[in-house]
Amino acid sequence: MSKAGITLATADPPAAPTVTLPGRRGVELALIVLAVLLSVYGYCAVGLARNGTVPPGAAGYGAGLGVLALVAHLAVRWRAPHADPLPLPIGVLLNGLGLVLIYRLDLEAPGDPAAPTQLVWSTLGVALFTAVVLVLRDHRVLQRYTYVCVTVALVLLTVPILFPAVNGARIWIRVAGFSIQPGEFAKVLLAVFFAAYLAANRGALTYAGRRVWGLQLPTGRVLGPIVTIWLVSVGVLVLERDLGTSLLFFGLFVVLLYVATGRTGWIAVGLLLASLGAVAVGRLEPHVHGRIETWLRPFASIEAGEGPNQLAQSLFAFAEGGILGTGLGLGHSVLIGFAVKSDFILATAGEELGLAGLSAIFLLYGLLVERGYRAGLALRDPFGRLLAVGLASIVALQVFVIAGGVTGLIPLTGMAMPFLAQGGSSVVTNWAIVALLVRLSDSARRQSGGGAVR
Repeated sequence: MSKAGITLATADPPAAPTVTLPGRRGVELALIVLAVLLSVYGYCAVGLARNGTVPPGAAGYGAGLGVLALVAHLAVRWRAPHADPLPLPIGVLLNGLGLVLIYRLDLEAPGDPAAPTQLVWSTLGVALFTAVVLVLRDHRVLQRYTYVCVTVALVLLTVPILFPAVNGARIWIRVAGFSIQPGEFAKVLLAVFFAAYLAANRGALTYAGRRVWGLQLPTGRVLGPIVTIWLVSVGVLVLERDLGTSLLFFGLFVVLLYVATGRTGWIAVGLLLASLGAVAVGRLEPHVHGRIETWLRPFASIEAGEGPNQLAQSLFAFAEGGILGTGLGLGHSVLIGFAVKSDFILATAGEELGLAGLSAIFLLYGLLVERGYRAGLALRDPFGRLLAVGLASIVALQVFVIAGGVTGLIPLTGMAMPFLAQGGSSVVTNWAIVALLVRLSDSARRQSGGGAVR
């Protein structure tokens, strides 16, 4: 421009520097190799302890697990190159350790092998992981299917009512020898629904409505639909006697409501309602009342001359393990009974790996949850933030409920330990959760990169 005969030149602002984010896929690959090697070592250790020789299928087991992990890694390298490098190796290691523990328990019951079936389900889980990473390019697409997700989730929760109860709970669909637990898939769909609904209505949830006892209550028009969905899902689960999953859904709902609104009062309300519900169900439902009595007096059956129950045997297994454990294949946790490969598989880990190995397993779960929360904090869109927190909270709540039950901290609820326990629906669902966390972490790093990404 010109002013008083003086020409002032205005230069264009310098272009923003291009930011190239390191992919960190090499770190992920190295950790996957380590996870596979540790799993193969555990498999061989069981064979050496039981028979004095390396199991004949060790090479095939290692090759199969390695191929599955490599396929998943290549999918991440191609479609999510900036994802967090830790969730996938953690999933591989936990899944591999679960296969080792189930194989170890199969040796005590040769007529009921579960490891081959679990390997097939693990393959399906990794296939689902790969499909999610390849197909879902942007997590925000899921927000378009909010009500489709909740409708499918409610259908999945309701269908088992039509089938006979198994071990006191109607949570299975069994047809021609094939069984599936629909509630495992419903929890991911409900996490998507809760995250999408709360993200779309977070302003009204935080600032609208009346203040009661210091807590800002949203209007019924806003809070009503999500509370209705939650009550229906929990009510169906109570009818099916699936109290573990109902507790999981309740905790997920309270956590996401707290994250969406930032109101700590919701935590207090959630704890109060959970306590009231636990007291009511514990008194009215005989199945639950029996579990509470066992929790309060785990050694009562021994005192009555009836022998130790499952919880007592689990406590004996943890005590026998000590600090370093008896060694893989050298424990006696099979005495726990029919649920030793599912609900109580953590007791086998505690007995044969000891407190040190059990702490390492809990650290792996804690690290997986932490990476999910980290991705949620880094994401800028409310839906992605809530979804990451919700998925990580599902894992955290499951581990707490199951570990608390088998160690006598809380009453037993009958859920499957993520990746470790026998259960096809559970392992497939957990691989889907890891896939979504990988996708969310990739989006988080792209959003925080500040420029072009490679």
